[in-house]
Amino acid sequence: MMLAARTRAEIEHTRRRYPHPRSAIMPSLWAVQHELGWLPPEAMAEVAELLGLAPSEVQAVATFYSMYFKRPPGRHHILVCVNAACALRGADETAAHIEQRLGCPSGTTTADGMFTWESTIECLGGCGGAPMMQVDHHFEEHLTPERIDAILARVAAQPADHRDWPPARVPNPPASTTPPPPTAEGPPSAGAAG
Repeated sequence: MMLAARTRAEIEHTRRRYPHPRSAIMPSLWAVQHELGWLPPEAMAEVAELLGLAPSEVQAVATFYSMYFKRPPGRHHILVCVNAACALRGADETAAHIEQRLGCPSGTTTADGMFTWESTIECLGGCGGAPMMQVDHHFEEHLTPERIDAILARVAAQPADHRDWPPARVPNPPASTTPPPPTAEGPPSAGAAG
């Protein structure tokens, strides 16, 4: 066993909240990343065991989403949006400046282990502040080379704690008097509302 008893208990609690164990994969992976900072293969296998799933089902989710780390990350994580709105407002120059400033290409970690950074074509949802990036899950918008340098200096001076990811936990929902049917995978249909 690689995971702490507390993380295993959280995964088991999460499993009971969903009608199908596949629905619990993402929050379970978050619990692992909270504890370890990344998702080692052994931990993903343990999640699969706890959820009663094939390891390949858990690995498929972990490798599909960029928010899960498959190798140990730096102390701080930077995600640069290069999607349409950001691209039109200088995302390529932003990414080039970060690469030059950090001395490593997108998708890697600085030699001192301070920053892991990557550019993504997936929209981060900050189009009104383009070009933008996320630093440790906080939006930084209206980027210029000077602003990027100031942000990197400020962040480098702060400690990072992977257990802060994601920054806010979703509270447990109130107990339902009637659980959804076991075949439910999505929201109830409009016709089922009463």
